Amino acid sequence: MPSITQAQNFHIDTLFDFDHMLAYIVAGLMIAIFVLLFYNRLYVYRENDINNETRNQNVRLATIMRTGNLSLWTYDTETRHYKILSETGDYSKEYNPIDFALFYDRNDFETLRSAIFDIFENRRLTSTVSIRSNASEEPIHYYDIHISITERDQHGRVKNILGVQHDVTEEHNKQALTNELLMRYHTVFNSSLIDMLYYDKNGILTDINDTACMSFNIHNRQALLDGKYHISENPFFANLDLQGVDYIQATAIYDFANSKEERLKPLKLNEKIFYEASINTNHNENGELEGIYVAGRNVTEMVESFHQQQEGAIRLKKATQHIQEYIDNIDYALRISNVRLVNYYPQSYTLEISDNIRKSQLRMSQLRCIRLASPRYRRAVSSILNRMDHLTHQSIEQTIETEIRDEKKRQISLMFNFVPITDKNGQIEHYFGMCRNMTDLVETERRLAIETQKAREAELLKESFLTNMSYEIRTPLSTVLGFADLFETEHDEEDEPVFVEEIKKNTNTLLQLINDILFLSRLDADMVEFKNEEFDLAEIFDAYCQMGWSSIRPEVKVTVENPFEHLIINGDSEQLGRVIQKLCAIASDHTPQGMIRAKYEYRRNELVISIEDTGEGIDPETVPKVFERFVRNKEEKLCGTGLDLPIVESLVHKMGGSIELQSDLGKGTVVWIFLPCQAKGIEKKRDIIA
Repeated sequence: MPSITQAQNFHIDTLFDFDHMLAYIVAGLMIAIFVLLFYNRLYVYRENDINNETRNQNVRLATIMRTGNLSLWTYDTETRHYKILSETGDYSKEYNPIDFALFYDRNDFETLRSAIFDIFENRRLTSTVSIRSNASEEPIHYYDIHISITERDQHGRVKNILGVQHDVTEEHNKQALTNELLMRYHTVFNSSLIDMLYYDKNGILTDINDTACMSFNIHNRQALLDGKYHISENPFFANLDLQGVDYIQATAIYDFANSKEERLKPLKLNEKIFYEASINTNHNENGELEGIYVAGRNVTEMVESFHQQQEGAIRLKKATQHIQEYIDNIDYALRISNVRLVNYYPQSYTLEISDNIRKSQLRMSQLRCIRLASPRYRRAVSSILNRMDHLTHQSIEQTIETEIRDEKKRQISLMFNFVPITDKNGQIEHYFGMCRNMTDLVETERRLAIETQKAREAELLKESFLTNMSYEIRTPLSTVLGFADLFETEHDEEDEPVFVEEIKKNTNTLLQLINDILFLSRLDADMVEFKNEEFDLAEIFDAYCQMGWSSIRPEVKVTVENPFEHLIINGDSEQLGRVIQKLCAIASDHTPQGMIRAKYEYRRNELVISIEDTGEGIDPETVPKVFERFVRNKEEKLCGTGLDLPIVESLVHKMGGSIELQSDLGKGTVVWIFLPCQAKGIEKKRDIIA
């Protein structure tokens, strides 16, 4: 029998046999591989679920971003880099601060950085910043960015910041357009040269311009508006019925000195006021009152001036009668009165003049009397002498202008008054009268007549101008208000661009009309400065023509004939350019198709400019009046704003030139401008034959 030691050795050798060990190892590896495969598949399944969920979240996020016009980005506080989140939910690109700043306006980006640092340093939890895109980007976008914390580290420090960027460009542009329209409305309303008042649909005063405040002695405009004055409390319109009326022209008189209205006492007006106004009511499509516009002016000074003029005429007439009575009854101390006695003797055909009764100083024959009179009065002198030769019993009174001149080089005017002197038998012996120097009075009356006529013409022109101006301003203003009201009513959003375009077009027309009115007023008041400087017409002629043709129709062919390489002349280039530009603009507005040609020439110290078109032309009845203000043709159509051609004519005349116009209805129009000037340098183009 083997020993116990041998048996133990047997079991140990058997246990550590190589084949057994290899089998154990292979079995262990198989079990490990199986476990790894199991966990791998489990991880893949879980990852697919997570990816699917993430993909669904990204789709929802992309939908929200597109719908809300949003974009997302994150800021890593450790790397200080920005990551923009794409619409698919992944980070498309990483930017450093310098590259990321290129997307925005420099100053606005500094504001954004300050807000991010405030959150990073725990001064704020969230922040909202309004920011613009880079100015090089066309068009510029506007964003509202909401900044918040998305992740902190284990120590509570901010690790990641999220920026939610909302594109508000469309809302900003709409607000800017609304603000611009409101600004233009208030500019027109407040800069008007006449009183402008606006009452709402309830008749409450809601706006008044500075001109009206001056007319009614209002020092605190806001206090007046806060007082909620009704239109019926305005003494000039209290008795007007505005129901169903679109337009009223009213003239009223109110004596504030004797007024008992308590609401009117703060105005501190203590006089009688004459006032005229145009009242326009605006109604919506249902015929309901929306507002009331009043344009008026205080005409007290004009009325009082007219009354004073009438009183002056009456006083002048009474003074003349008093002078005549004084001359008839004056005694013979005539030397100090500058009056001479005259006697005419029909028997000898002689006229005697003296300053006293006793002695004649001058004796003249009929022929000399006639020759001393100026040519246009010689027939009157001859007629007077002939009547006295025929012994008329009527008194004779006549003022004669003579060839004799006084120290002021004026032709002396003498007034003769003759009465017949009879003998005891009633036979006329001679004619006695007085001769008075009326030169000063005649000159004064002549000047007074001229100034009176000028004043009447100026007043008529002013009234006509204000009437036309009120009408022409009211037309585009009513259009602007009408289309603006449409935004507050039910309408199709597709029609809004049409509304905005009409508002812009009529606002531009209104602005151009006001600019022309202001410029023409400055011209009338000689407030426009005309410079006399040297400039090269050849260099600026094409540019001014093109500026005038900026709104030319595609069917119209334009030609500029510039025969000079250089033409240096003296004058005012700015005002000459304004004339060229306005004439070209008028030609383009009235030429739907065909041709417009602009050219100029310099000959014998004179510049000749012509603008020719093949457009609508002007009817023969309108051509003589075409340079008057607000002239309309047979179709009641204005030429431009109605002030373009008057401005052109006034500028040309003030530059010492002249203007001519020739037009055939339906064939076209040609305008010539002739300006005296002196060329300092002339260089014609080589392909132009003089």
